Amino acid sequence: MTDDLPGRSVVREFRDNALAQVLFGPHNVNLERIESRLGVALDPRGNTVTISGTAEMNREAATVLDGLYDLARRQGHIETADVDAAMRMVHRDPSPGGDLVIRTRKRHIAPRTPTQADYILALDQVPLTFGLGPAGTGKTYLAVAKAVAMMVAGEVDRIILSRPAVEAGERLGFLPGDLKDKVDPYLRPLYDALYDMLPGDQVAKKLLAGEIEVAPLAFMRGRTLTNAFVILDEAQNTTTMQMKMFLTRMGEHSRMAVTGDPSQTDLPPGVRSGLADALEVLDGVEGVRFVRFTDKDVVRHDLVTRIVRAYDKADRERLP
Repeated sequence: MTDDLPGRSVVREFRDNALAQVLFGPHNVNLERIESRLGVALDPRGNTVTISGTAEMNREAATVLDGLYDLARRQGHIETADVDAAMRMVHRDPSPGGDLVIRTRKRHIAPRTPTQADYILALDQVPLTFGLGPAGTGKTYLAVAKAVAMMVAGEVDRIILSRPAVEAGERLGFLPGDLKDKVDPYLRPLYDALYDMLPGDQVAKKLLAGEIEVAPLAFMRGRTLTNAFVILDEAQNTTTMQMKMFLTRMGEHSRMAVTGDPSQTDLPPGVRSGLADALEVLDGVEGVRFVRFTDKDVVRHDLVTRIVRAYDKADRERLP
């Protein structure tokens, strides 16, 4: 319920007192964060909040509060990251054509930035999506979430997650254990994402049955991947031939997501990145979409955003 008051104020009333307190946060910490970021004054009284600012500020703050109240109703708690996400998303124009919430067995995942929303739509709408940008922007995590959601819904039969094991190089053979032991450390982030989406026993069962496969990029050679959601992570570390090999594995009723940061590569000097090459070769090709993340999309700790910006600034200053 909203009432316009004199003096450019708006009142938001939240019927459930307990949820209102979850929304406000301990000692109104969530409201204080919204005030500092959106430039409004928020005055909580019982289960109502009076918003004071310009008309546009009031609309934005009211939208954020309404969204967070709905989130509190769904998940029972509000985290700082949820507050920040709601404020980032308030500037995004609604886009038709897809459900932005990804539903998996363990959690429902909503976009936390406008670019994440565009990325989820792309994963919904086209066979091949490139997620490009710095660490911490959710590129791989959202792709794994979408893959799991499609498997749960019966839209794909298999999930295949892959990374180039460039960091290991020729030293891979000197590591202890069998081949799985050697490559698993390089694939651990993909396993971590899987366990976030599915109960552990289901992950283990599907891995054993081959419904979920986590493998180095070299294992993709010579295969045709049908009825599958295939993800290539850390794609900036592929060579041009490896990238072409991977992309041409796509079979009928399959979806592919390629994620990476074109500015970071572990390839030897003089070796062209397959990701950089693909961005040029596939530009304008029907069925391919490129979604570019920036430091504004970093959804890890606030310090990660500052670190990314500091490195970007240093890289620009080093340019001749």
